Amino acid sequence: MRGLWKTLLGALAAVAFAGSAAAEPPVWVVKDKDSEIVLFGSVHVLPPNMNWVPPVLDRALKAADDIWFELPVDPQSDADAAALATQIGVLPPESSLFKLLNPADADLMTRVAATYGVSTALLDRLQPWLAEIALSGGTYRRNGADVSTGVEKTIAAMVSPKARRKAFETPAEQLALLSGGTLEEQIASLRETMHEMDENPDEFQVLVKAWVDADIATLQHEAIDPIRKSSPALFRRLVSDRNARWTEILDSRLKGHGRTVVVVGIGHLIGPEGVPARLRALGYSVTGP
Repeated sequence: MRGLWKTLLGALAAVAFAGSAAAEPPVWVVKDKDSEIVLFGSVHVLPPNMNWVPPVLDRALKAADDIWFELPVDPQSDADAAALATQIGVLPPESSLFKLLNPADADLMTRVAATYGVSTALLDRLQPWLAEIALSGGTYRRNGADVSTGVEKTIAAMVSPKARRKAFETPAEQLALLSGGTLEEQIASLRETMHEMDENPDEFQVLVKAWVDADIATLQHEAIDPIRKSSPALFRRLVSDRNARWTEILDSRLKGHGRTVVVVGIGHLIGPEGVPARLRALGYSVTGP
C-alpha cells in the first residue's frame, strides 16, 4: 500500500463487495455541549449500485447545518481541477517521462500500462505525479468504478438543501500538494505504485473490503503505516499536515454551535495523526471505531 493514490486512499472500489448487507463503513461522531460533527471517510471513486451509506450518516445529512468536503463538489471545481492539472502536469515538449525513468522503471511502466489499459503515449507526456494518477485510473476502470458514483458525488446529492457547503481546499491548493514533491520524490512514489499494481493486483479489493467492513486495523496496516515509514516527507505533506490544518478549522467550528458533516478521504481519519484522534486530544467527545 504505497504511492500517491494509495496514500490518499483516493479511490477504493470493487463490485465483489457491493452486496454485503452487513457492511457499514466507519463513522466518527464528535460532540461538545452544543455542537456535533459527523466524520465520514470517503472513497472518491466507486462502482454503481453499492449500498454503503450508514444510517448514522444518512440521519446526519438530513439534519446538517453545514457540510465540509476536501474540495468543492460542483462542475466548475471539476473543470478547474482538470484544466490546472493539464497546465502543470504536462512535461515540456522536449521532455519524455520514459527518458526520465531508469530502464527498469521504464519497462515496468510499459508493462503496467498494458495490463491496465493506459496509453503509454499519454504517460510519456506527463509529470511523474500525474502519470501515477493516470495509471491509477486504470485500476478504477478495471473495477467498474467511476467518480460520478463515488462518495462525494453521492453525498452531495443527498445532503439537505439548507446545509451550507464548505471546502477545506481549492483545486489549486490540492494540486500544489500533489505536484509539490521533488522529481526524485515523484519518481519514487510512481515506482512504488507501479510495483504494487504489478505485483499485488488483488490488494485493491483487500482495501475495499476493509473500508466497507470498517476494518480500521487493516486500513492502518495496509494504507497508513507503509507510507509513513517509506516516505515520511510525502506522508507529512499529503496527510498529517493537512489533518492538522483541518482539525484547527473543526475546532473553531465546534466552538460555535450546530450540526456538521465532514467528508474526507478515509486515510485522513485513521491512526494517531487522523482527525478524530486530534480532536479527541483537544478534549472533545469522539465516538467511533
